[in-house]
Amino acid sequence: MSRSEITVGVGGEAGEGIGRTGDSIAKMAARHGLHIYAYNSYQSVIRGGHVWLRIRIATEKVYNHGDHLNFLIALNQDTLDRHLREVEPNGWVLFNTEVVRLPEDRRGDLRYCGVPCKGLCRDLGYKPVMQNTVLLGAAAWILQFDFSYIEGVLRDTFQHKGDAVVRENVQVALRGYEYARENFPPVRPPFPKGPKPLAVTTGNEMFALGAVAAGCKFYAAYPMTPASSILHWFARYGPELGVVVKQCEDELAVVNFAIGAGFAGVRALCATSGGGFSLMTEAIGEAAMTETPVVVINVMRGGPSTGLPTKTEQADFWQLFGASQGDYPKMILAPTDVLDCYYTMVEAFNWAERYQIPVLVASDLYLSEHRETVDPEDIRFDVPIDRGESALREWPADREYRRFADTPTGVSPRVLPGTPGVCYTAATDEHDERGVLISDVFTNPVERKKSMDKRMRKLRFLRQEIPPHRVIGPERADVTLVGWGSTKGILIEAADRLTREGIPTNVLALKYLYPFPADSVMDLLGRSSKVIVVEQNYTGQLMRHIRAETGFLAHGAVRKYDGEPMEPLYVVRGVKAILEDGKTVFPEGW
Repeated sequence: MSRSEITVGVGGEAGEGIGRTGDSIAKMAARHGLHIYAYNSYQSVIRGGHVWLRIRIATEKVYNHGDHLNFLIALNQDTLDRHLREVEPNGWVLFNTEVVRLPEDRRGDLRYCGVPCKGLCRDLGYKPVMQNTVLLGAAAWILQFDFSYIEGVLRDTFQHKGDAVVRENVQVALRGYEYARENFPPVRPPFPKGPKPLAVTTGNEMFALGAVAAGCKFYAAYPMTPASSILHWFARYGPELGVVVKQCEDELAVVNFAIGAGFAGVRALCATSGGGFSLMTEAIGEAAMTETPVVVINVMRGGPSTGLPTKTEQADFWQLFGASQGDYPKMILAPTDVLDCYYTMVEAFNWAERYQIPVLVASDLYLSEHRETVDPEDIRFDVPIDRGESALREWPADREYRRFADTPTGVSPRVLPGTPGVCYTAATDEHDERGVLISDVFTNPVERKKSMDKRMRKLRFLRQEIPPHRVIGPERADVTLVGWGSTKGILIEAADRLTREGIPTNVLALKYLYPFPADSVMDLLGRSSKVIVVEQNYTGQLMRHIRAETGFLAHGAVRKYDGEPMEPLYVVRGVKAILEDGKTVFPEGW
């Protein structure tokens, strides 16, 4: 291990508690003041299949789930058979001796820690589901965490089921902890305790919390992986936070509910994945034509169609870019880490209302569902809220109200429905400044052009507000890795490895995808001799977008589209293949 860190892998079938075991290890580490980054690779079945969770624990901040394995916890034979070869030399393997058998030709450079789970807990009314708690206790000893941490985590996890269930789980974990203490050496010296406990959270939780901090008062959704946990969060906490939460019959209803709430003057949000967003696209155009602010999150998964419901991908950018028909102003944001998910919500609502446009937020399963530690002090609740000309509650009686008035910025005053003395038409057909249709009997080309110019003018002013992107690493480098959204943390580590191997590399992680800040991006790209775009789709959607917006063609591309996230080593190998073998796309592609 190159620094004070360890990566733990937990595997088994769905229904065996892999997620809960992983969460418990993550929380123990976080309460010890350590940083974690965890990724759960699971299948779309309730029971069965192979579930694989990897947790990276370190004394310093980690930005991805890594590409190595030091400690394997196998809850079934399949996990051992699949992942034993991945454990690095001098690693550890923890397993239940009553369900897992070691191969006769097993590697001799590993430490095998077998625990007879049923035999240890027979007097406690052992059930097969208890094995994960027994092994959790053993893992806590091997990782050198004080048992008080695991006791606290189990209490928090099972308190809603009553004291008896808490007590049972604590006893079972203690049996595993004591057995490990008596039979196995610890993995390593104890991790030094961090300066303070850290919070463990996900991108989806940060989306929800950030929306509330930004003043969101309405959330609508139809359950669709991997966006569903945003709905779960709002269903649990929304009512006590003053948020109206609606689970609708389908995504068409979802987005129209949200647009209706926005029209009524509240900050409204909805979220889905690519298949659901497909159904929403016509309504996105409705929001644009009626100039109604709304924020929509698309948590991408593998497609097309139902695709890969529980796997990650970055292949919906063109869908977001082309949502609905015709030209209209919108914004597309791609947050780059868990904390950025929180603050992106603030930006999204401010821009949606200030410019009265739909703001589309591009996440993916990897960003939205992975667990990561954050410092609670980095989450501010006194965020800026700017509603611009939106949701005015009164209008001077001596002034004519024109809802779609042609203004220098393209942004017109918006009053709340029911405001005394104000009446207008909010049509999805093309209309004039008062909202009167111009295409029923005779299409007025002059008014049509005027309305289009007025709406699209917003983009010019919006583009001026977009913060400049900055490279991570040296200002000038031989190689610049360009990515968007969730790949940032992977690219940072890959760039660091390449730099240490004699290939000076920096990272440009793009968040503001549309309107695209072409001038500032071109300035950064022009400083590197090799620009390589890294993304998780087959067609190189970001690479093409950069070329369309700037005319700049990157020198190479690293792509991955198998459903699993990028890893630093994959990127390093791809960059070397491009530099050494003259490839333009890694792996081989068109």
